[in-house]
Amino acid sequence: MRSELGYREKSGQYTKFGEWYADRSQDPQYRNAPWCDMFIAWAAQKAGIADYVGQFAWTPSHASWFIKQGAWSSVPEPGALVFYDWSGGKSYKGIDHVGIVERVEGGKIHTIEANVDRVWLKRKFRDTEKVVGYGLPRKIKALRDVQPSAPVLVDDAPLQTFTVVGERGGSPFDLLGTPQALLALMVITTIVVSFRFAGTRAGRHRRGVLKWLTPAPATPQAAKPKPPTAAQPSAATKRPTAAEPKPPAKAKPQPATGKPAPAVARKPAQHAPAEVVRVHQTNTRRKPYETKPRPVRRDTAPLGK
Repeated sequence: MRSELGYREKSGQYTKFGEWYADRSQDPQYRNAPWCDMFIAWAAQKAGIADYVGQFAWTPSHASWFIKQGAWSSVPEPGALVFYDWSGGKSYKGIDHVGIVERVEGGKIHTIEANVDRVWLKRKFRDTEKVVGYGLPRKIKALRDVQPSAPVLVDDAPLQTFTVVGERGGSPFDLLGTPQALLALMVITTIVVSFRFAGTRAGRHRRGVLKWLTPAPATPQAAKPKPPTAAQPSAATKRPTAAEPKPPAKAKPQPATGKPAPAVARKPAQHAPAEVVRVHQTNTRRKPYETKPRPVRRDTAPLGK
C-alpha cells in the first residue's frame, strides 16, 4: 500500500485500480469512476485480507457492511477504515469518502487516502469533525475466528429411517415421533375444536354432540277443557230439576153417530211429592262474611186444572 503513495490518475479519470475493479465486477463504468474505495479493495486483495476489509466501490455500502458485521466504532485506531461526510452528517447514507487510519495523535488522525486533491494517492492529516465512523477489520477477523464454520449441507445425505411396528425389537411407542403420528394428532385436534365451536348457540354451550345432532322428541300436550257455553251448561253448574210432566194425550175422534158422547169422569189431580233441591256446592272457599246457603224447597209438579 505505501508503495503506491504518489500515484496519480490518468486523463479521463482512468486508474489501474478502477480497471482492476471493472474487470472483477464485469462492469466497464468503474474504469473512470471515483477510486478511493476501489484502491482499498485492491490493496486488501493484494494483502490477502479481503474477507475482513471488504471489496466495494460505493462508500455507503461499505460502511453498511461493517455495521451489519458488528464491526463499527466511533473511536479511531490504526488499521481502521475511516468514513467521511463532507457536509458534517453522522449517517452512513451520506458518506462521501473513505481512507485508512495509519496512526492517531491526540484528537487528529494520520491517514492514507486515494483520490484526494482530485487526482492523488497520498497521506493526509485530518481532524475528526467530518468523520462519520470507523470500520474495524480486526474485529471481523476475531469474530470469524471464534465462530465455528457452518456445516455444509449435502443433498445425498442418508435419509432418517424409522422402526416399523411388528418387526423384531420394535415398539408401538416408536410411531409417536413420526410425521404420520403428528399429522394424525393435528387432524384430531382440528375436528375436536370444530365440534366444540359448532356446538355453541346464542351464548349457550352444547351439552353433548349427540344431543345437538338429534332432534328433541315432541312432548304430548294434554287437551285443554273447553269452557262451557251458554247453550250447553257444564255438569258442575247444571242444577237437577224435577221430571217434566208429559202433555195429556189427545182424545181420538169418534165417528159421528148422532148420539152425544158419554161423559168421562175426571179423576182429581194428585200432587207429586215435593222434591228437595240442594244447591250444588263448589270447591271454592267462602268468605268469612258469607252465610251458608239454605236448601230451597221448590214444587215442580204442575197444579191441577
